[in-house]
Amino acid sequence: MQKQNTSEFRAGYIAVMGRPNVGKSTLVNALLGQKVAAVSPRPQTTRKRQLGILTIDHAQLIFIDTPGLHLPRHKLGENMNEQAAGALQESDLILFVVDGSQPPQEEDQLLADRIRTLAKVPPVLLVINKSDLIEPDQATQRKEEFQTLDPLATVLVISATQGDQLDILLEEMIEHLPVNPPFYPEDQITDLYERDISADLIREASLILLRDEIPHGVAIRIDQFTEREETGLYIEATLFVERESHKAIVIGQAGSMIKRIGEKARHEIETLTGRKVYLRLRVKVRKNWRDDEKVLRWFGF
Repeated sequence: MQKQNTSEFRAGYIAVMGRPNVGKSTLVNALLGQKVAAVSPRPQTTRKRQLGILTIDHAQLIFIDTPGLHLPRHKLGENMNEQAAGALQESDLILFVVDGSQPPQEEDQLLADRIRTLAKVPPVLLVINKSDLIEPDQATQRKEEFQTLDPLATVLVISATQGDQLDILLEEMIEHLPVNPPFYPEDQITDLYERDISADLIREASLILLRDEIPHGVAIRIDQFTEREETGLYIEATLFVERESHKAIVIGQAGSMIKRIGEKARHEIETLTGRKVYLRLRVKVRKNWRDDEKVLRWFGF
């Protein structure tokens, strides 16, 4: 980071908000230029708040990647909504991310209503994501439909997966940040440790590979995370599911599914850490853990 006059440097917290599966974590990863947040085609991949920190020569953007705001069905969902709502209170700027491939949904309106209840509403950028999936003849209509959610918000149309218009988005975000010195060292990109991110990447692999009825009933606990100079990183982790029938599916015939999950997760962790990884997985049942406050605290929620 080049030395700048502190009065010219901008830094602030940006709440990345939106309903599940609109591409919030994909957007944060794309802006940072590397993967720090788990992503999958399944909604509610993000369960906990995570910071993604981008430092350039004249600004530091601190993205608060939040769980998708949704209509909760269990205590875990309520906890995720509380985390998302908390980010609104702390932010200097809100990125209100929506999926432009479909019209506004009920949960989009839920977030718009929540923003309006804030005592002090920070600037809002309404980011219409997935422009690569919007039919050309629907582009104008989509923009008008989403603008009604927040008539005062600045609207930008992007594609996080394709990288379209991210440079414009970056400039717009910096313009809305307050003048501040940097809050974090220039080489720090997240507030999570490798151990925490590894757990997310294991869950990401399970979300991608498992059937629809299982993924949100999976939680990951890292049991051992050890640096071994000769062989690299040694990780033991437990996948918790809610039913015995789910355990059998996660393990798979002759252990085929748990092997696939392990191979996919190991590849992602090796890419993240730049080290060889030995990953050992096991599966246990913890019935109805998503509605058990004691277990949720045990998992760190």
